[in-house]
Amino acid sequence: MTPAVGGDPDRAGHALRAPSTLHAFNRYEIKYLVETTKVPALRAALAARMARDAHGGDRGYGVWSVYYDTTDLRFYWEKIEGLKFRRKLRVRHYGDRSRVTDDSAVHVEIKQRVNRVTQKRRIAVPYRTARQLCDERTTIPHEESQRGFVEEVRELVDGLDLRPVAMTGYQREAFVGEGADLGLRVTLDHRVRGRDRDFHLGADAENRLIVPASMSIVEVKANERVPYWLTDLAARAELSVVRISKYCQSVEAFGRAPRSIFHVRDDDPTVGIPTGHHLTPETRH
Repeated sequence: MTPAVGGDPDRAGHALRAPSTLHAFNRYEIKYLVETTKVPALRAALAARMARDAHGGDRGYGVWSVYYDTTDLRFYWEKIEGLKFRRKLRVRHYGDRSRVTDDSAVHVEIKQRVNRVTQKRRIAVPYRTARQLCDERTTIPHEESQRGFVEEVRELVDGLDLRPVAMTGYQREAFVGEGADLGLRVTLDHRVRGRDRDFHLGADAENRLIVPASMSIVEVKANERVPYWLTDLAARAELSVVRISKYCQSVEAFGRAPRSIFHVRDDDPTVGIPTGHHLTPETRH
């Protein structure tokens, strides 16, 4: 899984949205499941109306995330129960995980849901600094604009006794809107994998499929509303709108929660996804 950008597998990841101060944004998100056999046609339709993410090239880039939670999986259950306000903490790397070092750029990110709006706040730091903040629970050097965020992370990891509980990884293709569609972003995530141990991003550890290889996840992200041409495209492609969390998939695939419903073997890409509480058709858009 190597991003094709100028011959440097990590360039895509390290260049992606790496702000020097706190980076924050709000948007609406809709997720679909699509059979991988439909991806080429969907990719062509998106490319005709949108620009490819300049950092990902034609092959996209890897996205690897370590999620933090309590011993009783508080953040997992808040998602399952559909709380209107919920948060989760993660450390994310864009690029080739096999090249991750202490100096690699990562994002410490708080993702929260407030009613139907998804809010993300994050800072870009070296990987060693992220571990100092989230694992060693020490305050890290930061800019004044980042102080509130750093303090909130400390309050979460200290107050809730957070620790790494799951990891996810996938290959992402991203398209961005232009002109009237400025602010629109559509991503295609393939071969969604995870693990429940060895949480160093660069660890040479086994990752198993947590979504069948025969399925990809499409995420539509918009500042205000999704354009009609895109909803029509989704309807024509018969995409299924779902409530799906890659974090929850990883927790369940490895039996970390009693609602665990399946385990996808890496050598059996034809296995389908059973319907579960967190993976059901979404009735509202």
